Amino acid sequence: MNQPGTAFLAIAACFLLVILSLCLFGVRRFQLRRALGTVDASICLANRRWRMGVCRYQESELEWFRLLSLSPRPRVRMQRSAIVLVGRRKPTEEERTQVQPDTVIVTLEFQGREILMAMKFDAYAGLSSWLEAGPVIGVGTWR
Repeated sequence: MNQPGTAFLAIAACFLLVILSLCLFGVRRFQLRRALGTVDASICLANRRWRMGVCRYQESELEWFRLLSLSPRPRVRMQRSAIVLVGRRKPTEEERTQVQPDTVIVTLEFQGREILMAMKFDAYAGLSSWLEAGPVIGVGTWR
């Protein structure tokens, strides 16, 4: 084989791989946002780094998916009955550069650890309503 032809094929294969990956990211994002009960929300776990993603309300779980991932599985999964809504606040100056504009920081407690989520106020209202609408622990059953 000649050298220029091999280099061209390698570059074309890399370009095709990049285009295919971008298409898969787009299809995954479309599938996540298409379902009811999904909102854009960044999350901050123990390491204090914010990650962009999508939250999805299930009947008895809150799932969070990373935005830049091809995995169909949620990165964080929280049982509805174990989530405690501590409160909300405006982002600090440092956080404003790391989260989307016009968001509120929501503080949740799940299994003894604090989880921060940044979301639009409308999404926060939906989250608080979803948590309040769940049955009281000990009364009724979770499906």
